[in-house]
Amino acid sequence: MTDVLTQPRPIRLKGRSFLALALTPELPVADWLVRLDDLAARSAGFFLRRPVVLDIDGLDIDRQELRELVEQLSSRNVRVMGIEGARTSQLGPDMPPAMTDGRPAADFEAPAESQKTEKETVDPVEAEAPAAPLQQPVTAAPSLIVSRTVRSGQSIFFPEGDVTIVGSVGSGAEVVAGGSIHVYGALRGRAMAGSTGNAEARIFCRKLEAELIAIDGFYKTAEDMEPELRGKAGQIWLEGETIKAAILG
Repeated sequence: MTDVLTQPRPIRLKGRSFLALALTPELPVADWLVRLDDLAARSAGFFLRRPVVLDIDGLDIDRQELRELVEQLSSRNVRVMGIEGARTSQLGPDMPPAMTDGRPAADFEAPAESQKTEKETVDPVEAEAPAAPLQQPVTAAPSLIVSRTVRSGQSIFFPEGDVTIVGSVGSGAEVVAGGSIHVYGALRGRAMAGSTGNAEARIFCRKLEAELIAIDGFYKTAEDMEPELRGKAGQIWLEGETIKAAILG
């Protein structure tokens, strides 16, 4: 009988980047929660099935107050997947994990134990780092074109750049873009432009009937919008911390 020895396959670990909402609480927390409830009431389902990162950088609260805040959010069906800006003393095994700014992550493969040799003494990060180019090539800004209507319950996430919808955005649907949003139809759902910190992003649509619009985290709900803009072709932009809108044409 012949024994066949097989080389074990290494485990492949894949990097993945996901888009989450970052909530930045303010003191007093009770007042901030009231404003959060107001947003949720005026935009039904806004936090439904949406991962959230809680950014408490610079917020003067202790561990118990942070735990109570997470519990308050959980009771509102806001799922906190991680906490950013927290001190080690504020966290614990019963709390969401600490997180930092999300970055694109490449796939990497952990080598099998038998593949390691004495020569592998170089830091793997340094060994894999490519040489810096002498000149940064000029590349076009990425964009996404969706050649259909975005229907109720559907979501389009594109944090890399602009999104163009060749159709409408239905009530209960949402479009989230790192750049600007262009809708060549009715905008009835939610549109969030500049989601990665681009205050210069804009929202354009042929028929403005949105439930919620936001640019760089600043938002307006349907109740806050000027009545004369409803049903008209319009554009939305940000001035300072104020959402502005105007009729096109």
